Amino acid sequence: MAKTNPLQFIQQTRSEISKIVWPTRREVMLTTIMVFIMSALTATFFFLVDLAIRTGLTGFLNLFG
Repeated sequence: MAKTNPLQFIQQTRSEISKIVWPTRREVMLTTIMVFIMSALTATFFFLVDLAIRTGLTGFLNLFG
């Protein structure tokens, strides 16, 4: 493994940091809204699946109970 001196390390680090591209305010807002929408859709889906399983199981148990 090649060793680099601390000065080279700092220069390489600064070079890599300069390549970072931060998202725009619009991009952040759009992705945040999309996360909320997907979370709501996922919660609704799992609520409906839970409701269906609970209704089916209750009906099945009442059939034999």
